[in-house]
Amino acid sequence: MRSAVEAIEVLMNKTLILIFLLAVVGFVGLSVWKTKAQVGTKETLPVVKTDAQWKEELPPEAYRVLRHHATEAPNSSPLNAIKSPGEFVCAGCGQLLFLTEHKFESGTGWPSFFQPANDGAIGETRDFRLVIPRTEVHCSSCGGHLGHVFNDGPKPTGKRYCINGVSLEFKAK
Repeated sequence: MRSAVEAIEVLMNKTLILIFLLAVVGFVGLSVWKTKAQVGTKETLPVVKTDAQWKEELPPEAYRVLRHHATEAPNSSPLNAIKSPGEFVCAGCGQLLFLTEHKFESGTGWPSFFQPANDGAIGETRDFRLVIPRTEVHCSSCGGHLGHVFNDGPKPTGKRYCINGVSLEFKAK
């Protein structure tokens, strides 16, 4: 009698684990679909190119980050050291995104800013790729993935835009 009860408990545990895994896969799949849908479509983005065009025009690492939501290695960007006046533009389309005067050293290994250059430069979507929700930021002109924004930055905004350096180009003033 005891082995039948144990067998039922094992079966119930396996069923619960399977239900949990299916829920996680469904949740992540739905959130990725929503994220891609919210970034923009050919009808809403000012700069539209095919994947083949992006791949041809961008360096491989910038293509991976901007078009496929990859993340560059921390401390790999020469833009971390820039302190001179200038503008940071999208490496995909050239849209103005950030200014040096809004840059700060966050200690994360990625260029960080406390605000975008202007209100319309950055788009935001919820990102669940690591299961824990984050706010992804992308170029509002071409939809290119830039990085994420967090609520642990300095005053006056309290924001930390943690940006992949390969998503940006620096234009000195």
